[in-house]
Amino acid sequence: MQYGSGFEPLSTPSNVSFDSPSAGASGPPVGPPMLAARELACRRGERLLFERLSLELRAGQVLWLRGANGRGKTSLLRLLAGLSHPAGGEVAWSGSTARQASAGFTRSLVYIAHANALKDDLSALENLQFLACLHGDDAGAAACTEALRRFGLASRRNAPVRTLSQGQRRRVALARLALAGARTLWILDEPFDALDAEGTATLNQVLSAHAQGGGAVVLTSHLDFSLHEPVPISLQLDALALQ
Repeated sequence: MQYGSGFEPLSTPSNVSFDSPSAGASGPPVGPPMLAARELACRRGERLLFERLSLELRAGQVLWLRGANGRGKTSLLRLLAGLSHPAGGEVAWSGSTARQASAGFTRSLVYIAHANALKDDLSALENLQFLACLHGDDAGAAACTEALRRFGLASRRNAPVRTLSQGQRRRVALARLALAGARTLWILDEPFDALDAEGTATLNQVLSAHAQGGGAVVLTSHLDFSLHEPVPISLQLDALALQ
């Protein structure tokens, strides 16, 4: 990964080169980046959150965005997902600019926001089917039931979402990942929020399998992130904050 200031590999001494492969990898990632930001700047209202941020994310990598509240983590995710326009610089997907790659990029992306986007009066299964259909994924009952099972919710699939705990609601939203198929880039805003130890372990397994299968992940988390394979790379937005 190439980067602007603020990057650090997790639990790696400061004298180790950032060009070193992640622990457990056979060598540095090769090929064109799946996602790149070039001299990116982000403005919220009249406030410039950061500028000149550059990064490249390749298949098999997981990037953890870190920083205090208000540093622009969610804003950066939205820029990378093509949901907002940068104040400067550009985002490129598989070597093409956002405008050139928009249709193909949409087919390769899973974006899950901090809000679960679930309807209280629908069941867990109905909600997942609706989300899958909305994003063009397999919305069949069998596939969605298996996705809920993967996240430990098969027995609650017919329960109205209003009866579920916050952690269970988060699992319903995250079950979209089990339906992602060929969607290679996952952009996730606080995916571990409200999850218990079992849910955290399941999500770590899903993230690891996705990266090892050639996918890439960008996520935020205010909780300690314990993924070991691959070892995530972190971007500390506090180091990029503008006073």
